[in-house]
Amino acid sequence: MGSVELPGPPRAARPPRPARAPRPRRTIRRRALPYLLIAPTVLALAAVLGYPLVDLVVLSFQDMTRRELFSGATPPWAGLAHYRSILSDGFFWTVVGRTALFTVACVAATMVLSLLVALLMRRVSPWVRTVMTGVLVAVWAMPVMVAASIFRWLSDADYGVVNWLLGLLPGLDFSKHNWFENPWQGFAVITGVVVWGAVPFAALTLQAALSQVPAELEEAALVDGARPRQLFRHVTWPVIKPSAVLVTSLCAIWDFGVFNQIWLMRGGQPEKDYYLLGVYSFIESFAVNRYSAGAAIAVLTVLMLLGGAVVYVRQLVHLGAAE
Repeated sequence: MGSVELPGPPRAARPPRPARAPRPRRTIRRRALPYLLIAPTVLALAAVLGYPLVDLVVLSFQDMTRRELFSGATPPWAGLAHYRSILSDGFFWTVVGRTALFTVACVAATMVLSLLVALLMRRVSPWVRTVMTGVLVAVWAMPVMVAASIFRWLSDADYGVVNWLLGLLPGLDFSKHNWFENPWQGFAVITGVVVWGAVPFAALTLQAALSQVPAELEEAALVDGARPRQLFRHVTWPVIKPSAVLVTSLCAIWDFGVFNQIWLMRGGQPEKDYYLLGVYSFIESFAVNRYSAGAAIAVLTVLMLLGGAVVYVRQLVHLGAAE
């Protein structure tokens, strides 16, 4: 009989090879790639905005007059003198309060009208929505100078359409009515110019956010007996809230620094009752030739705007985390 081979001891299984760790160079490249891609933008912003901002801050601590401006000599150092003078001036705080009130009024009107327009665009047929989008884009593309000229014509005391329309109402006489004689009425017209230019961006953004609201949730809420107000509050608003907060923050930042609309509506000579921070800084710098004082007002305005910028960036971060 042939010999039978007995099975030997089982071979030990080879341990799995450890995964190769990524090469240090490749890891560094991957981490550095986003910074390299954004570097041109950062450098361009630093050159266009960074240097003027630093120069503005330095100028606010100096005492520049026309002598130093035309001779090129270095202005004498003034330290915090301009800031102490401005912060102790009651007129400056009046302008700050007026700017804040104007910003709140413009932002509130913009958001309410934009939300109504966005809700209307959601209800109409596609071709009407396309026409409305084209009109909004055309309004958005209109230069500020053209919009200001149109509103100056509408509110003109002699040939204004607004006075003519109001004069058609029984018991009202608006012939030769000057809307800018009363600052409250004048700012109402200026607010109209600002809101006119801001509504297209806000409305289109909110309309895009409304398109993300699930139709199933709305149908389920309607089946459960929800009213339109409840439907908007509990279904629609939570979806569009991040976009609404972002648009509100941007509008607040833009409206806080309004200058062109006031300057154009008042023909380049705004009265003190129409001073906002941007106008006040410009007048102090180039009309009164207090260049350093105007720079200090501008720096304080930038610091106030940083508060709105912080809110905007925080909402961007929260929105990215939610996605």
